[in-house]
Amino acid sequence: QGPSLPGQPGQGKKIGHRSVDASGETTYKKTTSSTLKGAIQLGIGYTVGNLSSKPERDVLMQDFYVVESIFFPSEGSNLTPAHHYADFRFKTYAPVAFRYFRELFGIRPDDYLYSLCNEPLIELSNPGASGSLFYVTSDDEFIIKTVMHKEAEFLQKLLPGYYMNLNQNPRTLLPKFYGLYCVQSGGKNIRVVVMNNILPRVVKMHLKFDLKGSTYKRRASKKEKEKSSPTYKDLDFIQDMPEGLMLDADTFSALVKTLQRDCLVLESFKIMDYSLLLGVHNIDQQERERQSEGAHSTADEKRPVGQKALYSTAMESIQGGAARGESIDTDDTMGGIPAVNGKGERLLLHVGIIDILQSYRFIKKLEHTWKALVHDGDTVSVHRPSFYAERFFKFMTNTVFRKNSSLKSSPSKKGRSALLAVKAAGPMAAFSASQLPSEKDEAQYDLRAARSYPTLDDE
Repeated sequence: QGPSLPGQPGQGKKIGHRSVDASGETTYKKTTSSTLKGAIQLGIGYTVGNLSSKPERDVLMQDFYVVESIFFPSEGSNLTPAHHYADFRFKTYAPVAFRYFRELFGIRPDDYLYSLCNEPLIELSNPGASGSLFYVTSDDEFIIKTVMHKEAEFLQKLLPGYYMNLNQNPRTLLPKFYGLYCVQSGGKNIRVVVMNNILPRVVKMHLKFDLKGSTYKRRASKKEKEKSSPTYKDLDFIQDMPEGLMLDADTFSALVKTLQRDCLVLESFKIMDYSLLLGVHNIDQQERERQSEGAHSTADEKRPVGQKALYSTAMESIQGGAARGESIDTDDTMGGIPAVNGKGERLLLHVGIIDILQSYRFIKKLEHTWKALVHDGDTVSVHRPSFYAERFFKFMTNTVFRKNSSLKSSPSKKGRSALLAVKAAGPMAAFSASQLPSEKDEAQYDLRAARSYPTLDDE
């Protein structure tokens, strides 16, 4: 997952707005990657610095719709430094709202600035089929991804609901959005979103899956499987891991609750086509690899530093203890969720829900077809996201993740067991204790139990 090397094969090949120029450098909308990285760092440096001089206050409804814009001429101005790139304009969407989100996730402005602007951004060489460019900060905390105009517009529309959801439920596997920006240069707009990094590069992922809960054409292609670190899909998972991933009962129930709430939120926004990104680090395999390489024991090596921002790790996303100011002990797990595979090997799982902005285009495209098929097209589109959420949730909680009754929760470390006893959060809590399946039923989990509150569509 390292940076792509110039001169790689695939020159001149174009996916979406992304292509490789004659020198082997990636370009996006004809802007070279190095120019884009420079403009992003200058722009974010200015806008976050500028914001910190403004007093803290509550987020108001209009804050979600504000767009601030600043011009960066190459010779510099009284507000901006001189630079080696062409003149560009930098736009920041909803700066006050995103400042609030960053604060909620425990990211201090100086840490955010330091991560994004102090060290060079690293381009990921395996960016997927979307035609987006992906950068990761050198400390592994943040991913910067280019997004299409429609996706940026959709994210803006989501913000008030996203705000409401985070306030009620800081435990989430949904993407954590830290900023939305636009670089305008040469008549082109390049929009980028800053998000949490689900798969830290310091942890070796022995397996990676992109799971949707659908089996139609959901197998990694031959070309994908030839990659050094392929991303497998649903059918590969069913075939290679028929026993699923076993979690101890507490962790399993925390994960189920989190997935359940997230699916309901996505459904309420009529979002579909999202995936669960799952990285599997196999502790036992790692130890075997070390021994065969004759490496020293881990004690002698400098341990890589895990991600530090609150909620940025999978374990914190489902436990939410950090929200209540408790420390979660992740030294031994690097923030991964402990699990066991069918062979009894110890695993650490890194998970997150991705691609929640793509679906908007997809729905718009289908709407015409549905409207033609059904006189009242709206009834179809309302049911569609609920069907997607239901199927996704069932697949994750019945096929991918399983409860292992024989796995006991690890002994209390800094009160870890207390964290796992997840507190239901008021009337919006998806599960009540009575709905949690008992060991005996081994019931299939489904989302219907959680839909006790009316939705707008019921009116």
